[in-house]
Amino acid sequence: MKNTPSKYYLTAKKFWKTVVDTETEADPAALQQQIELHKKLLNVFQAGNYFYLVFNMYSGDTDLVGPSVTDILGYQPEEMSISFLMDRIHPDDKPYFLNFEHKVVEFYKALPFEKIHRYKVQYDYRIMAKDGHYVRMLHQAVQIDYDERNFYRSLTLETDISHIKPEGKPCFSIIGLEGEPSYYNIQDAQVFTKSFDRFTKQERVILKGIVEGKSSKMLAGELSISLNTINVHRKNILRKAEVNTPLELVTKAISEGWV
Repeated sequence: MKNTPSKYYLTAKKFWKTVVDTETEADPAALQQQIELHKKLLNVFQAGNYFYLVFNMYSGDTDLVGPSVTDILGYQPEEMSISFLMDRIHPDDKPYFLNFEHKVVEFYKALPFEKIHRYKVQYDYRIMAKDGHYVRMLHQAVQIDYDERNFYRSLTLETDISHIKPEGKPCFSIIGLEGEPSYYNIQDAQVFTKSFDRFTKQERVILKGIVEGKSSKMLAGELSISLNTINVHRKNILRKAEVNTPLELVTKAISEGWV
């Protein structure tokens, strides 16, 4: 379903067109391969149900939308154009969305080519489901099709975090992978300044596991370390996060954009 583009969509499209000046054909098989690869790189949260989409920067629209969007929002994949999605963002969150997309574009434009694959961006927003209620989505995105001059496509995963963050302002972070610096909870007027990372690399892996609902025993097995070591890390993570319970930790990790 195509609808008349809103001013919000047209403004965002102007941002996107500053990083691409030519269109390329999508290869469905190659896209699916990239999706499976990058879903792992995104460190997908299992804290809620999610759907994925491939975003075409040149057209400002979707090349592919995963079928699970119907389970989460009630819409059919063929309905989910970017214009359609943006029209259904909560009115209070639309300015945040535009600001975040502008910051994403400016960040990637300034990033050296060889570092593009080492970053993911994430922010949250509320979108109206087909039945009329709002769902808070965590948007995670990586670039999957680009060259030294153009950004053609990105893969985004949209995770339902309504049960974790039922209220509060949208939060925007840029997460560095493979040892690159991260920029957490970037504010409206903030320039890109490396955030202090309160957790060690090992603690960050365990924090992600806690967010995903994994037990200490599961984490010990996956990381090949002792259960006692995992529990020590968990205590340190709670202390550094200044929270008392795993539930408080998950909520704060999502709200502050730590994972």
